[in-house]
Order: sequence, then structure tokens, then C-alpha cells
Amino acid sequence: MNNTIIANAQEIISAEIQALERVSNALDSKFEDSISLLAGANKVIVLGIGKSGIIARKIASTMTSVGTPAIFLHPVEALHGDIGIIATSDVALLLTKSGSTEELLRIIPYLKQRGIPIISIVGNLDSPIAQLSTIVLDGTVDKEACPLNLAPTASTIAALAIGDALSMVLMKLKKISTEDFAFRHPLGQLGKNLTIPVKDIMHTGESLPLVLPTDAFRYALIESTSKSLGCVCVVDSDSLLLGIITDGDVRRILQENDDIRDLNAGNVMVSNPITVREDAFIGVALSLMEQRYRQISVLPVVDESNKCIGIIRIHDILRSSL
Repeated sequence: MNNTIIANAQEIISAEIQALERVSNALDSKFEDSISLLAGANKVIVLGIGKSGIIARKIASTMTSVGTPAIFLHPVEALHGDIGIIATSDVALLLTKSGSTEELLRIIPYLKQRGIPIISIVGNLDSPIAQLSTIVLDGTVDKEACPLNLAPTASTIAALAIGDALSMVLMKLKKISTEDFAFRHPLGQLGKNLTIPVKDIMHTGESLPLVLPTDAFRYALIESTSKSLGCVCVVDSDSLLLGIITDGDVRRILQENDDIRDLNAGNVMVSNPITVREDAFIGVALSLMEQRYRQISVLPVVDESNKCIGIIRIHDILRSSL
């Protein structure tokens, strides 16, 4: 390992950490004022050029996804017609390290004509844009992480952090729930985990591999193989769940027993297995499978009386994202 390279990398990351500490310590009542403005906005118009523009896009995307409608507006395109997207009930959020970005300075008069409040995240509090803003948030950094102190690195990280802080505080203020978040991410796996109930993808009816505790272990093997769900559930005559035998259990049983002819399902089942209810979201089922010392890949689904009504596999959850 090249220690010089690692040391250089650590120096760069350290510079960015210091930048984050500085902007965190610089937060004051202006941040609170910004939250008040943003919370009452119809939507947030986020503007920036170059690297600041990329960060602006991310901030707009984050705000929108957590409950505060926002769009990225390119300052140049805005002056060629896109400014029509701005309404009088909006708030503008400008990102600029220098505070003198020409493209942003050109658009400010048009924002003011429409009575749009301007919040700026700047690296120079004495700059023209800072002077023209309604509220100024201090994004000053002592130096860039760039060895030449030129490429936007620490300054963009600092601006992003302030944007994330605005977004997350607004999220808390608006009491955005996990269900609200999932509604905004319907095609992502996270959204599916929080919106799709187990009953929608579980195996039921004739596809369920079920045996009685008195059934021979050999029969349990045949039932498990024929239904191809990676397990067999052991139930009583009323279909109440007593235990489960998974493919992993089968391998263990075969290793421990040279002769399986005298074994029955009740002898070898895992009693009181982990289960899930049909009205639980698939994210709950996934957590039950994965957040264990030994992960499992299949769960019996039971009703309020512990009757086995289905089986859900981790493969079913993963397939739901396709």
C-alpha cells in the first residue's frame, strides 16, 4: 500500500470535514428564517451554475422527495423563457461560492420584479449576490480540498450539507412519515417495502407445502420438493402452524441421521418459527429475514389465530422490484 497516496486522500477528506464543521458552527437565526420562508413556499426554485449547479440539482431533488416541492432552474435557460415557471408564491435558493456569478446576478432583477424572496448559500458574505439576497446562509470555507485551492470541493460539500439540512429540517417540520416517503418513491425498492403488503405476493392455497407432525419425514421431503418453495410447514388438523422444515434444515437432518425411515415431521421441525402477518408490508418481512444472526429466506404467513395461510420468500420480495 502506498502510504503517501493514502495520506493525501486523508488530507483531502479532512479538509472537507473541516469545511462541514465550519458551516455547521456558522448556522444562526438566518437558517431559522430560511426554514420559515421555505415552509410557506408553493415551490422552491434552486439555481446554480457549474459545480454549484450540480449541487443545486441534488438539493432540489432531495427537497422534492421529502415533502417540499422544488425544481432546479438553469439561470441561462431561465432568461430564455424558463423563468415562466416561477410563481409569486415561490422562493428562490441561489448557490454560489464567489457570490458574484454573472448568470445569477442577471436573473436577480427578474426575481425581485416578481417579489420572489431570495435565499443564497454563498462563500463570500460581502459579495454582490449576498447583498441582494433576502437571507444569506454562510457557506464560506477556509480552503478547498483541491491541492491548488481551485477546484470546487470543500465548498460544494458545504453547500450540499446546508441544502440537506434545509431539506431534512423541513421534512421534520412537515411531519413526513415513512408512508409519505414511500408514496414519493413508488418504483424504488424502499417504496415497495413500505407500500406492498405481504398478502399481495405470498404463496397461498394449493401451492402451500403443508404436512402434519405425524407425517413421515420422507413425505415432508416430497411435499417440499413438489411445491418448490424451499420449505414445508408443519400444521395440525386445523392448519395451526406448529413448525417449519426448510431446505437448510433438511441438509442438517441428513447429516445427523444415516437412516431417516423412522423420522416424522414433528421430530425434526423447528418449533415456533418466525412468522409474519399478511397485512404487514414486505419491508417488515424482509427485516425479519435479514436482521438475524443467521439469515433466513422464507417466512410462514399466519392469521390472528396462528393459522398458516401463506408463505413468502425473499425471492418474492426481490422479484417485486422488477
